[in-house]
Amino acid sequence: MTPNYVSLIEPFISHSSLKDWILEVANLAQPDSICVLNGSESEKTRLEAEALASGELVKLNPAVLPGCFYHRSSSNDVARTENLTYICAQNQKDAGPTNNWMDPSEAYAKAVKILAGSMRGRTLYVIPFSMGPVHSAFSKIGVELTDSVYVALNMRIMTRVGQAALDRLGSDGVYTKCLHGKADLDINRRLVLHFPQDNAIWSVGSGYGGNALLGKKCLALRIASALGRKEGWMAEHMLILGVEKPDGTKFYIAAAFPSACGKTNLAMLTPPETLRKKGYKIWTVGDDIAWLHINEQGGLSAINPEAGCFGVVSGTNSKSNINAMRMIGKNTIFTNVALKKDGTVWWEGHDDPAPDSALDWKAEPWTPGLKGVDGKLVKAAHPNSRFTASIRQCPCVSSEVDNEFGVPISAILFGGRRAGVAPLVMESFSWNHGVYLGATMASERTAAQTGNVGEVRRDPMAMLPFCGYNMGEYFEHWINMGRKMQRPPRIYHVNWFRTDEKNNLLWPGFGENLRILEWILQRCEGRVNAIESPVGGLPKVKDVDLSGLNLGPGVWDQLFVVNKKEWLEEQRAQEE
Repeated sequence: MTPNYVSLIEPFISHSSLKDWILEVANLAQPDSICVLNGSESEKTRLEAEALASGELVKLNPAVLPGCFYHRSSSNDVARTENLTYICAQNQKDAGPTNNWMDPSEAYAKAVKILAGSMRGRTLYVIPFSMGPVHSAFSKIGVELTDSVYVALNMRIMTRVGQAALDRLGSDGVYTKCLHGKADLDINRRLVLHFPQDNAIWSVGSGYGGNALLGKKCLALRIASALGRKEGWMAEHMLILGVEKPDGTKFYIAAAFPSACGKTNLAMLTPPETLRKKGYKIWTVGDDIAWLHINEQGGLSAINPEAGCFGVVSGTNSKSNINAMRMIGKNTIFTNVALKKDGTVWWEGHDDPAPDSALDWKAEPWTPGLKGVDGKLVKAAHPNSRFTASIRQCPCVSSEVDNEFGVPISAILFGGRRAGVAPLVMESFSWNHGVYLGATMASERTAAQTGNVGEVRRDPMAMLPFCGYNMGEYFEHWINMGRKMQRPPRIYHVNWFRTDEKNNLLWPGFGENLRILEWILQRCEGRVNAIESPVGGLPKVKDVDLSGLNLGPGVWDQLFVVNKKEWLEEQRAQEE
């Protein structure tokens, strides 16, 4: 017998078109029940109990990891499926050459076929949420419909969920329609569809966070980038970092890096002893996404649209990111790591040594040195294993994280992983030159990544998988934004990964990167000059605090070599 869906939503939803949409989806997918989330703590406890009862979550040892849970995704569903991700604009040229495109009518028809009757025996969760502080003029309201309690609990961490978002929406407000259905988790029936003209996202056949937490990359980047171009702002794959100087003044930096380039580590940087004693402090506003708008001073301000961090946990430890380790010590959902006998978790790169035995991310028995049928070592945790935690648990979280106006951005950083070519830091000659640096941003593949080691991957502004429209028009939007600003941020390119002839890293990285940020801020204040090179402004060694850092003879000069032959080859590669 079909439930009375109207009675299940009528008491909670006053927005007439939202009610109609929920009923339309319910009549299509046929859930046994509908639950409208209000964001309360009692609701969180009830959802956790549901997830434990269904086996979607495992409760971790409360004495060691209070409030923490463990989740395993299907073995065919462990990462974003970019080959199955589409921009369903009316015209293919609007999606551009770097996106997959599907005709909107065809996309809707395919998804409807998969979703029909797929929620029988399940609950349809209605998740009203705000991307950004609820009362900010720069935030956006979304509503996600999902049959996954895992998604519901993660969305409560990653966004501002509940009644406040519904109140902001009112009876006729604009919202992004986010529809997610696990269906049968068949990779051949998996689609992540974006409809910019409809302000809508449909995701079917996946339970993995990147495909299912539709407020994240789907709304906050793909849909928001298209909205930003239309409305005159920017949605960027950038961290937001506050640097407090010894005199108490604070400057804010936004930075974009491709994967495996230390983005989260920079967002939660721990100052080296020398600069800590000088009085420097770091404040994290955001670790992944920034929405930037032109402020009253003619510069850029940024908000973090997210409320949590959905980060890669593999390789995270007290040396690489002590603040992240402290952040995930409580009230965290771990996905696809190893489960130890004592009810705690482990992953490759953890501070603790490997356990004698554990259940791996596939729930199979694991011991150190275990090899698969191919003779290769079996990893206990999936390389893309994740944590979901509130950003408010980060020890260095900024007090400005809920500032409805955002924080003023003094500098924008682009960076990649290059063994040569790019200096440690270089300042662009102008806004447009900075756009060029971002547009040609590149990294070389490491042994941990698929493909040929050393192969150069281009990832413009770290947005290649996330730009919701034509990438050429995206570059044009950046240039147009520069024209509208009287005081644009300075733009820099950094490369923490330059190596010597023996392939050893020249720069120690991690917290020591603050030494370079200090020079950048001095440049923004006009306190030091730069050496003009053919590729950008470079620091004078006397203007960078290197005290307590033993770089070795000649290393500083190696970090800033501009090799004409390498750069001519780089330009040829960029032209391709």
